[in-house]
Amino acid sequence: MAVSAANVKILREKTGVGIMECKGALNEADGDIEKAIEILRKKGVASAEKRAGRETKEGTIEVYIHPGNRLGVMVEINCETDFVAKTDDFVGFAKDLAMQIAATNARAISREDFSAEEIEKEREIYMTQAKNEGKPENIIERYVAGKIDKYFKEITLLEQGYIKDPNKTIKELLTEVIAKTGENIQIRRFVRFQLGD
Repeated sequence: MAVSAANVKILREKTGVGIMECKGALNEADGDIEKAIEILRKKGVASAEKRAGRETKEGTIEVYIHPGNRLGVMVEINCETDFVAKTDDFVGFAKDLAMQIAATNARAISREDFSAEEIEKEREIYMTQAKNEGKPENIIERYVAGKIDKYFKEITLLEQGYIKDPNKTIKELLTEVIAKTGENIQIRRFVRFQLGD
């Protein structure tokens, strides 16, 4: 089936993916733009995983100061080239991430940033809560696992729901940006300042 240039243009505008990839996805989807978007998203996730090992020495440090100057965030995001660091997708991602950190008060980027002692301390707290609430012994483990999972989704940046689209996590947003830019992107570090803390 011949793919029209107009459909390729529409798909490029919606996804930010290159012409040849859009053409291939439209061919695979028999010209259906929505199916082509789904195909590109699946490929994007796969290619993002392949890029994960590539070195990231370029990027940006984004600063967000909340109106009233009582809250501020600095976040370092790295990519492979200075070219990508200047793209609208990358810059927009950096700004959104700084606002996310300001709004949600994340404590770490991922679960791996917490020590085994911290995790065990949380387990003990939830175990004690479960026993105090009179939960049956056979469900305490599942209860504690669920509470720990919920705890990490609140305080771990990559697991948080994106403030502009709560159905999407920050990790999913990061994967989309990696797919659009074609480079490995890493959230290196962040700090959140709040007056009086």
